[in-house]
Amino acid sequence: MIDVKDLTEHPDRYRASQKARGADAAAVDAIISADAARRQAITGYEALRAEQNVFGKRVAQAKGEDKQALLAEVKTLSARVKAAAAEADAASAELDGLVRAMPNLVSDGVPEGGEDDYVVLRTVGTPRDFAAEGFAARDHLEIGELLGAIDMERGAKVSGSRFYFLKGVGARLELALLQMAMDQALENGFTPMITPTLVRPEIMAGTGFDVKHDAEIYRLAEDDLYLVGTSEVPLAGYHADEILDLSAGPLRYAGWSSCYRREAGSHGKDTRGIIRVHQFNKVEMFTYTTVEEADAEHQRLLAWEEAMLAKVELPYRVIDTAAGDLGMSAVRKFDCEAWVPTQGAYRELTSTSNCTSFQARRLNIRERLRAEDGGKGATRAVATLNGTLATTRWIVAILEHHQNPDGSVTVPQALRRYLGGLEVLPVLARS
Repeated sequence: MIDVKDLTEHPDRYRASQKARGADAAAVDAIISADAARRQAITGYEALRAEQNVFGKRVAQAKGEDKQALLAEVKTLSARVKAAAAEADAASAELDGLVRAMPNLVSDGVPEGGEDDYVVLRTVGTPRDFAAEGFAARDHLEIGELLGAIDMERGAKVSGSRFYFLKGVGARLELALLQMAMDQALENGFTPMITPTLVRPEIMAGTGFDVKHDAEIYRLAEDDLYLVGTSEVPLAGYHADEILDLSAGPLRYAGWSSCYRREAGSHGKDTRGIIRVHQFNKVEMFTYTTVEEADAEHQRLLAWEEAMLAKVELPYRVIDTAAGDLGMSAVRKFDCEAWVPTQGAYRELTSTSNCTSFQARRLNIRERLRAEDGGKGATRAVATLNGTLATTRWIVAILEHHQNPDGSVTVPQALRRYLGGLEVLPVLARS
């Protein structure tokens, strides 16, 4: 949730942000107008309440006919106070609805435009030239089937389309990836977390998801709970309605969870294999820090993501995501995209977002400031950030980039100790 005071003081910044996102700049003026109406309604209500208090004292002191006359006036005034209170509540609700629909203020320098208007910040590593090596690259599903690692057919039989089984070395590879990610997180001061995958609507909405209209989200109507698409959601809700002590530095959590997404509107896209599926596993970094430290923490999260990509020896690029593709909560988002040989394209493996105080305002997460005399000062919203360290989709790039002519896959050096020293994922013998 944006800071209404900041918006009313710097409306042009927010209009520019909306323009960069491809959103309606008129929303800024609507909030300014609603805020003025709310203030006016509250002032009117408070004036009537003060008048009512004065009348109460006069009634207490009056006698006889004077008292009866005053009681009649009090009755009329009470009705006016009640109406003014309802008007103030309605004005506050109107403003709250507008503010909750307003996306975060994008950072300076974020590219304008939509999904295809990103800026490539750097490219690391070189995609393999399979033609020069003398064989045609197989895609990850064909390799996965040769290894006995991926079973889409039985996944569909059991759960429907876009579900799958990882088995044998496929299951081991995913566990190895996630454990390596968690170990790296531990080394960098993160607290490991196994998070709930079902959350209340106020937590989902507080993170910035539109629970009423987002077709990506699975909802359990009978329980009024939502399946999360990332452990960012429960980790953001972990400290809801709390005041944090950030005097010793950021609070960092690494969440290991299953994640669920409908993939609505993606019919016909990436239907083969495990690139775009309804359920997957992920280790997600989540940080609570001060607003002053948020940009530096964002760069740290990105560096930790790139360290993981280096460990699995994948060529990748880092993109600065355009404003219209940021989502509601982020002011800036960097994606790391690995090269997928059979698609001849870079595909997203990690994403890290700086949400500044947007989520914290919605979830009422604050820090305590110190007063000039060293005592307790005021409170203010903290900043929250998130970033992916490893997820199921990584298997796609690993299998394809590290494949051998016979369909086996060379295990990246850093992963071998997590696979019991296994150096090559072997093709299953055919009977």
